[in-house]
Amino acid sequence: MPDPLRRLAQLATGQHGAITTAQARAAGLNPAQLRRRVQSGVLERAGCHTFRSPFGSSSAIADLTALLLDCGEESYVSGRTAAALYGLDGFPLLPPFDVTVRRGRNVQRVHHHIHTTVELPSVDRATIDGLAGMAPARTLIDLARLVGPKQLTAAVDSALRDRLTSELHLHRRIVALRSRGRYGIPKLLAVIEGSEASRGGHSWLERRFLELCASAGLPTPRTQQVLARTDEHLVRVDCHFPGTRVVVELLGYRWHRTRSQLETDAKRLDALVLEGLAPLQFTYDDVTTREVSVVNQLRFALQSVA
Repeated sequence: MPDPLRRLAQLATGQHGAITTAQARAAGLNPAQLRRRVQSGVLERAGCHTFRSPFGSSSAIADLTALLLDCGEESYVSGRTAAALYGLDGFPLLPPFDVTVRRGRNVQRVHHHIHTTVELPSVDRATIDGLAGMAPARTLIDLARLVGPKQLTAAVDSALRDRLTSELHLHRRIVALRSRGRYGIPKLLAVIEGSEASRGGHSWLERRFLELCASAGLPTPRTQQVLARTDEHLVRVDCHFPGTRVVVELLGYRWHRTRSQLETDAKRLDALVLEGLAPLQFTYDDVTTREVSVVNQLRFALQSVA
């Protein structure tokens, strides 16, 4: 075997039989020689910039590898395809494949889904079966805009079951990415909240707050306590610290301030204050990414409020 072909064969072995035009030229084949190899059947085109041996075995992973090479540098397996590589329930490795590239590159491939992203920090990247791809948490966030609640629930449950990610890390990535116009995040949170409800326990936000209290050596609050009432409703607080006037309200991700909610919140707050209580409010972002500040405020309140 001539040296150029031997070098290409060695490269192709680690790339499921695929090579790129740039690799062929680096191995010593000029464009005319490359064309002759294709015409003679030694190589066949696999994409705009990739080739492979017609005698190699075809498989989904080989086709995906060829596609990723064809899309060029900084191309990442993502979405449903990344879910399949991670073995998430309900996601077979089949075309069309999902690949994400940096925004600004004009990459289009017929019969496949090429997505773009403005920013892709290292925390959102991983190597999956030797291929560059999205990390598990980012895969779930991307899936939320591609699939329905049933498939998304199966993906979240299997990712947590297989310890590919944790609830805390997933929530932190949601906080980091939600402000960048990512569709599907409310759907993902609805799935997570539904999963929590099915377990019969506290919401994730409540459980995380209890974990913060325990790790900081603070007293354990009682949850879901009715401590006051407005004209129309009982006022149930998320957390109350027994023996103190301190109560805590946890404002979830989907909490937003419409005019009617402002009125309801004002009535609730007034009712708690009139009962002699000292209410604190912590947002989803506070509990997820500003833990030190939450603990410091809470410790100060418990020490200063009789």
